[in-house]
Amino acid sequence: MSKKDILTPIGITFGFIVIMLAILSSGGTEGIISFVDLSSILIVIGGLIASMLITFKMEQLKLIFKLFKATSLQNSMQLPDLIDLFSRLAERARREGILALENHLDEIDDPFIRKGILLVVDGVEPEVINDILEAEIIALEERHAKGRSLFEKAAEYAPSWGMIGTLIGLVLMLNKLTDPSTLGPAMAVALLTTLYGTVLANLVFTPMANKLEGKTEEETFYKQIIIEGIIGVQSGQNPRILEEKLNAFLSSEDLEKQKMSETSNLVGESVNEA
Repeated sequence: MSKKDILTPIGITFGFIVIMLAILSSGGTEGIISFVDLSSILIVIGGLIASMLITFKMEQLKLIFKLFKATSLQNSMQLPDLIDLFSRLAERARREGILALENHLDEIDDPFIRKGILLVVDGVEPEVINDILEAEIIALEERHAKGRSLFEKAAEYAPSWGMIGTLIGLVLMLNKLTDPSTLGPAMAVALLTTLYGTVLANLVFTPMANKLEGKTEEETFYKQIIIEGIIGVQSGQNPRILEEKLNAFLSSEDLEKQKMSETSNLVGESVNEA
């Protein structure tokens, strides 16, 4: 139920391009070269890795590539599709009975919905179903928070290591005060580590952490709607009433699109009948 979200890689790439263009516009290709310093890169990247190794367990660190991938994925099922699904399930439950829903599980890809429908088929009480699914949402939020903390901590450590690199550069610079001609270049190199750390924090780690937080909120919102839909199906609500109830979660834009879609469908049916 996921599709590519290209905004994350586009945003990061665009950010680096803007920085490079700003440097080129002021200093040309030589300006770009002056912003590359191996020792500064080693201090920021090496120090960041060291801090992450100390802070997290290896099992958590292995998740970082999965989290990078997660920032480039988005839920392919839209709210109107979700509402339509529960409207159809409610219709089948009223027409064929609750137990018949088990025969339609192959049509459902979302494991959270499948789990809820299985609980309904097993005759579990609505309060118990709600408690079970709510507990799963809480566990999901905790798992996501732990994963998100990888990027949040990296965003804290990167600028700090940049400052450490700058201090190291300043110490080395002060040791060469006897030669004033070296002070300018030495100061420029000393400041590069702060630049590297700040760029990594504000262009990569913090935006990714915020992106993951937004995805968690969106997924939690979807799952709350799913719980409402499952309880509605179990209680035997009229499909139209259940649909109207779930429509309360839609934005005004989604409601307008849904009305336009329904209108076009009615027009199409009228033309076919004619």
